[in-house]
Amino acid sequence: MANPLSDSTTNTEPLAVNDAAGGSLSSGEAFAFAVAAARELSDRRCDQVMVLDVRGLSSVCDYVVLGTGTSDRQAKAAGQHVEDLGGEMGMSKLASDADAQATWVVVDFATVMVHVFEPATRAHYDLEMLWGDAPRVPWRRETEPGTERSDAEGDRD
Repeated sequence: MANPLSDSTTNTEPLAVNDAAGGSLSSGEAFAFAVAAARELSDRRCDQVMVLDVRGLSSVCDYVVLGTGTSDRQAKAAGQHVEDLGGEMGMSKLASDADAQATWVVVDFATVMVHVFEPATRAHYDLEMLWGDAPRVPWRRETEPGTERSDAEGDRD
């Protein structure tokens, strides 16, 4: 199967619109999954969860989801739960990876990239600064404690 992210023709449409199976995803499906992935990370006790809307800023994906875990086991488990959620929501995973100590776990769904870091690694790579121009997407449930605070803060209560 051809790599859905490679294209030998000139195309002004973002290539990340296709999922790994070659099907087309709507922007609404990517948005819904990004929000659901953030909620899953929060449910798995990750801190500083945020969703960045990188449409128009990135040719790789539409949304970046960030979360901070407190241990390698938590980061790996959170990444696995997001992979499972992707399958449930019809999102095809292109790839996933973790460094040797699981201080950074990444799951690539083409239109959505999910990163789970341990705190020092997140501070070192500072993806929030890299994507500083990207709007932060509200993701908290209305009934979730702490909704009176801005989602832009990204912290757990």
